[in-house]
Amino acid sequence: MHPAIVALVRGISRTHTTLYRLLGGRGVLGRNTLLLTTRGRKTGRETTIPLFHVAEGDRLYVVASMGGNDKAPGWYANLTANPDVRVELNGETKPYRARTVTDDEKARVWPKLTAMYKPYDAYQERTTRKIPVIELTPA
Repeated sequence: MHPAIVALVRGISRTHTTLYRLLGGRGVLGRNTLLLTTRGRKTGRETTIPLFHVAEGDRLYVVASMGGNDKAPGWYANLTANPDVRVELNGETKPYRARTVTDDEKARVWPKLTAMYKPYDAYQERTTRKIPVIELTPA
């Protein structure tokens, strides 16, 4: 991805994160939004990003799409190295454990994710990598 686009996406994410917190946990894009905080696999520094999600009971599902880029987002590599994460949702922050779902699990939850955010299908078509779906379970 072009460095200017990466910088733009990071700026939008920071703005969305700030607005999310100012609005008390309401997503600004009209969809199910949460804030995911991961710990850097190299730096150990925490990073928070806004993501769309689908909930099933107490489990949350997010997508590491990076807009269909051939490279997975950095936060995905961080949570695979350090699966203990924090989730801010509806004004509450709680610890969660992250894992990448299996292909069978993805086949079950993917339609729910694409019903919530249709571009995920186009993102998958745009890249040769399998876009991961991550299950977040309360820790």
